[in-house]
Amino acid sequence: MSVLKLTSSRSRPLRPLIEAAIQNEVRLLKAGIQRTEARLQAFEAEYNLSTEEFLRRYERDELAETLTFDEWVGEHRMLQRLHEKAETLQEIRFAD
Repeated sequence: MSVLKLTSSRSRPLRPLIEAAIQNEVRLLKAGIQRTEARLQAFEAEYNLSTEEFLRRYERDELAETLTFDEWVGEHRMLQRLHEKAETLQEIRFAD
């Protein structure tokens, strides 16, 4: 568990400001997740292949290396990172 203590020279409470910033970032991450999932679905429809099956075949060198396939791999990795960031932010709890 990580602990973070924030201080400010201003009298305005920090907690509402930080909570709002975190909520906004989670909202932006969720929008990014939706866009990335849509891109993955487009690849899947174009190649009639699930992302999981594509990755399995790609990692076994069963598919030629192309710019499109590199983009597909990149989108998959981006989706993983976006989910990790969103989950990390959503798990933040404020100590009283």
